[in-house]
Order: sequence, then C-alpha cells, then structure tokens
Amino acid sequence: MKVLLDIKDGKAEFVKELLKNFPFVKAEKLTPYKAGVLKGIKEAVEELKLVKAGKMKARNAADLIDAL
Repeated sequence: MKVLLDIKDGKAEFVKELLKNFPFVKAEKLTPYKAGVLKGIKEAVEELKLVKAGKMKARNAADLIDAL
C-alpha cells in the first residue's frame, strides 16, 4: 500500500527518521514537480467521482481540447 503524507517542514526530519526504523517501510522524498502532479491527479479523480455521483456536470471533450 502506498500512502502520501503532507508533513510540516519542522517535523519532516523527525518523521523520516522514525520511518527509517521500520524495515517494512520504504520512504521516498517527492520533488515539488512530482508532488504537484500527484495533487493534480488526486483532484481529477475527486472531480470524476463527483461527476459519476451526479453532483458535478462533466465537460464536453471538444470544450476541453479547445481550452488547451
């Protein structure tokens, strides 16, 4: 299982040291770019869930392409 944590800068080193002591945990620092990509994907998935639940209207694919 993968878990993404958002830790305040002042506590990040403590948490990294704590995780190092567990042999079953592999920790990897994300670059700001990768963190932004993951955040964007998470937001897209949440929007898709809202569309499927009927709580948000989906955009037309042509409108999406025009926006790009």
